[in-house]
Amino acid sequence: MTVRRLPALSGLVALAALLAGCGIRATEVPTDYGPAPSRVRCSLAEPDVSTRATPGLPAQVFLLCGSSLVAVDRTVRVPDGASDSGRRVQVAQGLLNELAEQPSAAEKEAGYTSDVRRGITVTGPRSGDPEDTLRLSTDPDDLTSYALAQVVCTFSDSAAAEGDGSVVLAGPTDRSARRYACTDEVRARPGSNEPPASEVGGD
Repeated sequence: MTVRRLPALSGLVALAALLAGCGIRATEVPTDYGPAPSRVRCSLAEPDVSTRATPGLPAQVFLLCGSSLVAVDRTVRVPDGASDSGRRVQVAQGLLNELAEQPSAAEKEAGYTSDVRRGITVTGPRSGDPEDTLRLSTDPDDLTSYALAQVVCTFSDSAAAEGDGSVVLAGPTDRSARRYACTDEVRARPGSNEPPASEVGGD
């Protein structure tokens, strides 16, 4: 009896071993889901700590991301005691400097860039200019459409302008100043929509 049962018993053991070998344990099998998802383009995970820690006037500048302008937080230092016109120029120069700086590492990772080049300076109005004129060391017409859109939208949304969505700009020559507007079309497509401009008379 015992001898006849051994083949059956050994067959059951072999079958059990085979079935166990086909089993899949979820905790032991490595699973590759691919790399972690990257940061969403044109979206910062959180504000830049260095920007928040810098003393000064909170402001925003418009950087390029994809095909549009996107506002990011910055801080501009303005000395105490400046007159209204002097303060406007200092704010404008600080904003220009921020536009010319390389975006932070986090901003670069999210796709931000700037077309504004270093070295552009700004002064106040000349005789005959409207009192809110900002004169750039580079003629606005010599800026790329992207850079001009960045400057216009950044200035018009700051203490450098009157807060009506426009800014009065001129170049270093005697050419008349013009009022540039930052429109929805300019913010959406700065490469194909230059800020609309109209000449303004002096005081």
